[in-house]
Amino acid sequence: MKLKEMMYVSLFAALVAALGLLPPIALPFTPVPITAQTFGVMLAGAVLGARLGGMSLGLFVLLVAVGAPVLSGGRGGLGILIGPSGGYVLSWPIAAFVIGFLVEKSWHQLKLWRMVVFNLIGGVLVVYACGITYLSFVADLTWMQAAVSALTYIPGDIAKAVLSGIIALRIQKSYPLIQPKSTSNTSHIKVA
Repeated sequence: MKLKEMMYVSLFAALVAALGLLPPIALPFTPVPITAQTFGVMLAGAVLGARLGGMSLGLFVLLVAVGAPVLSGGRGGLGILIGPSGGYVLSWPIAAFVIGFLVEKSWHQLKLWRMVVFNLIGGVLVVYACGITYLSFVADLTWMQAAVSALTYIPGDIAKAVLSGIIALRIQKSYPLIQPKSTSNTSHIKVA
């Protein structure tokens, strides 16, 4: 891994940690708070791509595991990862990877609606699938009970997906960090 790539991975892990400075919003009917950190997950995948985005959130989860207080509300430690919100946090590297993969595959046709859809697929569907399933086991709930409690997160996550898509597109246009893979037919063609 190049030094530049290590810096990007670290930078986005730090960005997600910085978003944890915003206080969590606790809800009375679920042990999983609302946080701004999934915005960072979406941004990491959309800006860094699959490999580096996944690595940045993998580094973040490792920081949580060793006890760094990088989660919203100054939380950290293995207890968080095996607790009710652990499935959500553990899904973040996968979510960033999925978003990055979809962005890379659609590099030449990127539009805002695609970025939003990619953020919703990785940052909402993947995160919810893992988080809800994990919560149902840990909290001894049915999957449907855990899923109903997650409905409150949807409006905020849609807003995060749109905002992340707008910012990621701006970054891709001005300073693209994802380098599109050229095909053998077009790699030698020069446009006048």
